[in-house]
Amino acid sequence: MIELYTWGTPNGKKASIMLEEVGLPYNVHPIRIMEGDQFKPDYVKINPNSKIPAITDTEGPGGKPINIFESGAILIYLAEKTGKLMSRDPAARIEAIEWLMFQMGGVGPMFGQAHHFLRQAKDNTYGAERYSKETRRLYGVMNARLGQVPYLATDYSIADVATYPWVSRYEWHQVDLAEFPNVKRWFDAISARPAVQRGMKVPS
Repeated sequence: MIELYTWGTPNGKKASIMLEEVGLPYNVHPIRIMEGDQFKPDYVKINPNSKIPAITDTEGPGGKPINIFESGAILIYLAEKTGKLMSRDPAARIEAIEWLMFQMGGVGPMFGQAHHFLRQAKDNTYGAERYSKETRRLYGVMNARLGQVPYLATDYSIADVATYPWVSRYEWHQVDLAEFPNVKRWFDAISARPAVQRGMKVPS
């Protein structure tokens, strides 16, 4: 059984979508980040960085429980545990990891900053312009890539699972997906997946 500690953020949605896609049973433990649940001692034992998501696999390697934090690490772990959404072929595997790192190092941090400056710090025009520009650049990278292949790593993978929840907030960073037609085609295809629809509703 997987114990999922999460909240309704793009990073949290990655883990729930992944669990739905690979079909592992899991229990949801809401971590109310606006109320400081992430700083409670019991949770810090699971995730010393006091962020969400995190998981505990009660049947980890060797049958022993294991705690895992950082959303990208969670996706890799679940892919390896189930043999799903990350190819065992070395070339295809590294392609999925490349685009996962693209999300972890680019899409997540930059989209997140755009959210902040466009929604919470509206008086900071420098921040809004800086991160809006970088957000649109990243959309352009994805649009070019998705003009060549159906999904970020050619086949549907952990890279798409990681990126989709951030793109789902395109309105927050004032992006019209019609300007990036290949991203829109990709977004619509992933939005239609039943597992994604279920995962996006967690926590309820």
